[in-house]
Amino acid sequence: MFSLLLVVIYLSFISLGLPDSLLGAAWPSMQPQLGVPLSYAGYLSMIISCGTVISSLLSDRLLRRFGTGLVVSCSVLMTAAALLGYSLAPSYAVLCIFAIPYGLGAGAVDAALNHYVAVHYAARHMSWLHCFWGVGASVGPVIMGAAITG
Repeated sequence: MFSLLLVVIYLSFISLGLPDSLLGAAWPSMQPQLGVPLSYAGYLSMIISCGTVISSLLSDRLLRRFGTGLVVSCSVLMTAAALLGYSLAPSYAVLCIFAIPYGLGAGAVDAALNHYVAVHYAARHMSWLHCFWGVGASVGPVIMGAAITG
């Protein structure tokens, strides 16, 4: 069964992939402005990854208690607010603070949408879902590069 909702979920996975590879593309420009060593990108990645793992592990409880719609809505808002905070962060410490809701939001929305597609659609849609994530992850650095240089 193909539906408009599935198309929206596919598009949302493009948007999930977009920011996942931006740190690597943006860090060479951000690092001197923040006045921190190059290696500090790794700490940011770890904060994001820890948040993603925590929210993924808690996703079953969250989905049972609040449902897919509310979990996805709140997670998208958290992720969007965190990315906005990234763009406005005046210091590395503030960037680290915004990495927490970014990781938590990204992990929860990813797990919630994966679960929804697995339960409501044929298995082949899961492959396409992750294909669309790859499109976003591939295009994100191109967009960031254009924004930095242009």
